[in-house]
Amino acid sequence: MSTLAGMLRQTTDLEPAESEWLHLLVGDWQLVADLSFADLVLWVRGGLDGWRAVAHVRPNTGPMVFYDDIVGRASTRTRAAMLDEAARQRRLVTSPVPARRDDMSIREDAVPVTCGGRVVAVVTRHTNLTGGRTPSRLELTYRDLADAILRMVATGEFPSPSAPTGLRRGAPRVGDGVIHLDAEGMVRYASPNAVSAVHRLGHVGDVTGESLAKIVADLAAEGDRSVDESLAVVVMGRASWRTEVETDSATVTMRAIPLTEGGVRRGAMLLLRDVSELRRREQELLTKDATIREIHHRVKNNLQTVAALLRLQARRVPEEDARAALHEAVRRVATIALVHETLSSGFDETVAFDEIALRGLRAVVEVATREHHVDSRFEGSFGRVRAEDATALAMIISELVQNAVEHGLADRDGTVVVGVDRQPVEGGDDLTVTVTDDGAGLPAGFRPVLAGLGTRIVTSFVQDLRGRIRWENAHPTGTRVTFVGKLRPVSTR
Repeated sequence: MSTLAGMLRQTTDLEPAESEWLHLLVGDWQLVADLSFADLVLWVRGGLDGWRAVAHVRPNTGPMVFYDDIVGRASTRTRAAMLDEAARQRRLVTSPVPARRDDMSIREDAVPVTCGGRVVAVVTRHTNLTGGRTPSRLELTYRDLADAILRMVATGEFPSPSAPTGLRRGAPRVGDGVIHLDAEGMVRYASPNAVSAVHRLGHVGDVTGESLAKIVADLAAEGDRSVDESLAVVVMGRASWRTEVETDSATVTMRAIPLTEGGVRRGAMLLLRDVSELRRREQELLTKDATIREIHHRVKNNLQTVAALLRLQARRVPEEDARAALHEAVRRVATIALVHETLSSGFDETVAFDEIALRGLRAVVEVATREHHVDSRFEGSFGRVRAEDATALAMIISELVQNAVEHGLADRDGTVVVGVDRQPVEGGDDLTVTVTDDGAGLPAGFRPVLAGLGTRIVTSFVQDLRGRIRWENAHPTGTRVTFVGKLRPVSTR
C-alpha cells in the first residue's frame, strides 16, 4: 500500500509546506476521530480524476463505518459535490440526507483543510447513526470538542506546528481522559477517566467548576518535587504542549490543545493519562540495566586483578616456558575483560564488536612489533553482538591473530588481515571471519587436533558458536583461517 507521502506525490502538485501540513494533520487526527465517534477520510484533488482518498482513520471510541480500505479510491459524484462545496465555502458542510451503507445510516460532513490561506484538501467525517439512543453528556461534550477542532482545521489553526514530538512513552489519548477548560482555565467538563486521574494525583473533591491550575499547584506544593516549567502553560490551556505531573501517589501525563476562533483562545481541551504503572516499569528496567552494567564493571575489575596477579607471578618464575604460559594467560584474561568493559558502558546486553576486535588486534600486533614490523588491517563489520557470543568471538579472533603473529610471522615482517562478512538469516546471523597472514604458512603435516592450547581453545569456542573452522595455506604465501558461525539474534527494545 502506498504511503501518504507517495499518494500525495502521485496525486497532487502541492507545495512541500502544504504536504507537510497534511502529514501533521494525519499524525494528530486520531483524537478527532475518537472525539467524533466517527471515521475520518482525507481527500485531495487528483487532476482529471477529481477527488481521491489518501488517508483514513477509524475511531477507537465507537463503531467504525468503513470496514474495507478506501485509500486510493476516487469519490462518488454525490460526495464530490459536497467536497467541492466545502472547499468553495471554506466551512463545515453537512450532507442534507444521511447516506445508506449496508444496514447503517451514516451522516457525512466535509471540512476544508486550510494551509497558508489556501484549501489544500478536505476531510470527511462519517458518523454511524444506527441505534438512535439519546447521547450522554460525555458524548455531547466530545462531539462539541471535535466540532471546535474541525472548525480550526477549516481556518488553518489546527494542527499546531509547535506541538512537541519524540516525548517519552505514555502520550495521553481520548479514551484515557478529557478535560474541557474555559478561557480562564476553569474546568467545564471532566470525563470519568480524567476525574480518576486527578484523584490519583492526590486531589480530594470535585474537579468540574474548579481551576485545574490551582488543583495541580496545590498538589505540587505538597511534595518536594521539581515542577516542569511547561506545567502552567499546559494546565491553563494556553499553548499546544505536553507535560507530566508526578506526586507521591501517581504520575499523570497531560496534553493541552487550545481551542481558538479567529486566532482568539476560547478555551482548551486537555488529554490526561495515568502512567504510574508505565513509569514504574520503566524505572525497574533502568534499575535492572544499571545493575547489569555494574556487574560487568566489577567482573572487568576482577579480571584485571587476576591478570595483574598473573603478571606478578610470571616475573617470579625462572622457567621460560612457564613464564610464557603465564603471559598467554594474561592476554586471554585481558581479552575477556575487554568484553565486559564494553558491556559495562552500554545500555543493553549487546556490544558494538568492531571496537573490541580492533582493540584486540592492535594489542597483539603492538607486542609483535618489538621484534618485527607487523601491519594489521580490518575489513568488514561485525555489527552488534550479543554478550553470550561476544566473549567466544573475541577469544577466537585473539587466538587466531596471536597464532598468525607468533608462528606465521615469527621471523619476518608481514601483514595480518581480519575480514568479516555477516549475513542475516532466520534465527540469527551467519558470520564468516577470515584471518590471513603472508608469513611462512602451515607447517608440514599440520593437524588441528594435534596442535597447541591456542588452537584447542579456538576449536572449543567455535563449537559454542555452532560453527566450523578451516586452516589452509594462502597464496602466494602465508596462512588463511576461515571461521563460520551463527550469532544469536540481536533483539531491540
